[in-house]
Amino acid sequence: MATSTRLRRLGATAAAVAVAGTAVILRDPSVASSDRGGPTLDAVRRKIADGNGFVPPRTVQESALIGASSANPLDILVVGGGATGCGVALDAATRGLRVGLVERDDFSSGTSSRSTKLIHGGVRYLEKAVFSLDYGQLKLVFHALEERKQVIENAPHLCHALPCMTPCFDWFEVIYYWSGLKLYDLVAGRRLLHLSRYYSAQESTELFPTLARKGKDRNLKGTVVYYDGQMNDSRLNVGLACTAALAGAAVLNHAEVVSFLKDEVSQRIMGVRIQDNLSGKEFDTYAKVVVNAAGPFCDSIRKMADKDAQPMICPSSGVHIVLPDYYSPEGMGLIVPKTKDGRVVFMLPWLGRTLAGTTDSNTPITMLPEPHEDEIQFILDAICDYLNVKVRRADVLSAWSGIRPLAMDPSAKNTESISRDHVVSEDYPGLVTITGGKWTTYRSMAEDAVSAAIKSGKLSPANECLTSNLRLIGGDGWDPAFFTVLAQQYVRMKKTHSGKVVPGVMDTAAAKHLSHSYGTLAERVAAIAQNESLGKRLAHGYPFLEAEVAYCARNEYCESAIDFIARRSRLAFLDTDAAGRALPRIIQILATEHKWDKSRQKLEFQKAREFLETFKSSRNAQFHDGKHN
Repeated sequence: MATSTRLRRLGATAAAVAVAGTAVILRDPSVASSDRGGPTLDAVRRKIADGNGFVPPRTVQESALIGASSANPLDILVVGGGATGCGVALDAATRGLRVGLVERDDFSSGTSSRSTKLIHGGVRYLEKAVFSLDYGQLKLVFHALEERKQVIENAPHLCHALPCMTPCFDWFEVIYYWSGLKLYDLVAGRRLLHLSRYYSAQESTELFPTLARKGKDRNLKGTVVYYDGQMNDSRLNVGLACTAALAGAAVLNHAEVVSFLKDEVSQRIMGVRIQDNLSGKEFDTYAKVVVNAAGPFCDSIRKMADKDAQPMICPSSGVHIVLPDYYSPEGMGLIVPKTKDGRVVFMLPWLGRTLAGTTDSNTPITMLPEPHEDEIQFILDAICDYLNVKVRRADVLSAWSGIRPLAMDPSAKNTESISRDHVVSEDYPGLVTITGGKWTTYRSMAEDAVSAAIKSGKLSPANECLTSNLRLIGGDGWDPAFFTVLAQQYVRMKKTHSGKVVPGVMDTAAAKHLSHSYGTLAERVAAIAQNESLGKRLAHGYPFLEAEVAYCARNEYCESAIDFIARRSRLAFLDTDAAGRALPRIIQILATEHKWDKSRQKLEFQKAREFLETFKSSRNAQFHDGKHN
């Protein structure tokens, strides 16, 4: 399809969505039905993949939740907008159920944006399974490898296979790691990404120039390289939320559950009281079942229903740091298998920089966890032993902490072993809790949670789970060469400081970034850059464009400056100082899109500055206190 034709179609549909207003309903009658009355997989795919699939505005989504009364309740209301929560909303909506979702902060604002960015089966779990003869651990690996391939296939623009190098310093290690990773290949079976293989010391340093060939009383004998997947986690999460919205779910970020609504006789939960944290407005939403997918905050939701609920969550802190790109080559990760306390540390290329981590230690549950200096130093020390360059604290561009919600089953007889698998429970009538697990298995976690909710509420879905082979928004029809369309057909019109509009090249770096961030919808962002003079880069050395701020405000529920710098783009996670320098322009564009007054702009700047201070970069962020017009 010619670009001009495609843009005319996009514009026509945008107008249609705008006039639809609150008349948009949760179950779209335009989607073809299966024999059981529900949408078929092909019909759902067409709706989501359609280039005209603009998500309903936030006002429409809120109206849909307000309209869920006691006489006409939702089938399922999801609390929590992380990977699992948005996965639950998508699964339930594509089964033909009436679904809503509320998130206190923003989609992926918690654990789901602070991961190691790996989609993996769990090499460590396989090692435990073999040496402990633990079939349960082996089942976890089988299952995660199955889901790993599906995640990559369902969001190909946001996920890819990544080779990871394991250094060996004696011949026993070579045999040990080679045989273990060949077993990993074997367990993957038809879901194998690529075969693992051994490289000599010479070949290894050619592939990974900063890898040390000699260390303290040891010489590198070679490396074993295997493959796992890598993702842009928060953009994948936002893609899940938007795909769920296209499938018919009413998703609402910055909306907090303040209390439960209960049936006075049965005491079964029948809905929630919600506060819109942007407007302060409160309203009731009724649902036959509430699914608690609040991650580390699951227990606080459970205690809201029952103050005597026993804790399920054992929080663990995972700290990561970001270093300049020269520490690792593009397209090759490094795994440090033996640290001083037995933990595994990764060093991975990610979005043009080097990501290193992670730690695993007890932590309190907080909204904005911060990394401790000793944890940052632990990671630096761990990777320093394996590199031939000095790793400096001064090179840390960003550092952050995330909270893993490791789970205990409240019905278990003992807590000797905290599960690395997920737990689904209904320890209060009408409230189904899903927690634990990991990013890789979010889809199957969601499937289990929806199945439990259907049983709890005696719901009647129109069809079975469809998400196994359902591509997310922007993924259908995308291929790795898609960026060439952007490079060939678009320019980046931009205003100079004097106000003059001048054309700029849609260079390869910007085109690739847009393609991998937005998939086939990248043309919409490029069109904004070209037609609305928003083609300047937001930060020197990074490919993020001004047009992305406008696009995300219009099409991805980006409601604050933090939403953009942390989740819609990854600038805060990549370079804290660069994010601080970009803030004034980001706020300026968002103010135009959302019609913010001066006081709101000032508040946004203050909140974003406080947020960035929790990312322990090596330098004090340089913030511009200039006027926000």
